[in-house]
Amino acid sequence: MSLTEAFEAERRGLLAHAYRMLGAFHEAEDVVQDTYVRALRGWKTFEGRSSVRTWLYRIATNVCLTVLDGRGRRALLTGLVPDDLEVWVAADPGDLITDRESVRLAFVAGLQHLAPRQRAVLLLREVLAFSAAETGVALGMSVPAVKSALQRARSRLAEVAPTRDDVLDVSSPRARELLDGYMTAWEASDADAFRDLLCADASIEPVGAHSSYAGREACLAFATPSMGAAGDWRMAPTEANSQPAASVWFRGEPWGLAVLTIVQEGIRAVTLFPNQELIADNSARVG
Repeated sequence: MSLTEAFEAERRGLLAHAYRMLGAFHEAEDVVQDTYVRALRGWKTFEGRSSVRTWLYRIATNVCLTVLDGRGRRALLTGLVPDDLEVWVAADPGDLITDRESVRLAFVAGLQHLAPRQRAVLLLREVLAFSAAETGVALGMSVPAVKSALQRARSRLAEVAPTRDDVLDVSSPRARELLDGYMTAWEASDADAFRDLLCADASIEPVGAHSSYAGREACLAFATPSMGAAGDWRMAPTEANSQPAASVWFRGEPWGLAVLTIVQEGIRAVTLFPNQELIADNSARVG
């Protein structure tokens, strides 16, 4: 198999990996292109000590780390993964994070709070099923250092994001109930109804803004003046990054997406993407 054939077979997986690392799809696309260029340069000297797949992910991971080093401490999502990006991990993943879980907004957002190398270790070990030794080679770390970084990454992720078992699947009746409640509350400008949907530790993250809102009362303080009058907002159900979402219109004009992280107790997080291009064609509900 040629390098180009091997690369094309892994392109979607590399793109998803870079998206998880960076939380920004446009940057992930650039990383994949850079990975191919670097692989071309190194192909003649590739000794085959690992599989081509492992080698490509090693290159991509280190390109991501370079991007993160230049970015500073920003820990904000700036984009969603396209609907057609389907990535499959091991056929029998066991305790590994599955493909749908690995691009859930709750998981990707949580990753952005990890130190870059911790993030890389967790993704290589628990999404891509690299061994500790392979991860160490990819990142220039000893096996004990890899194990320590993985432990710290798991601990930190547990602090900043709901566990994968807690987050309800987009097809869950409870998830649909809460999404419907969210849309109805905003369309009716009913702040009390919105409050009743939120977990005590709920958060609202307007993507691209310099602030976020943590806790039910802080979320309500943000939402109440934003709701305007009944009828200002119109919404239609959709999904994004394997999570329930609402396509949003404001006073008849496309506004963007609201992506919900839902647990059994209620809405744990609302991530707002004010981008008209993200609106799905669902004019029937707002017409």
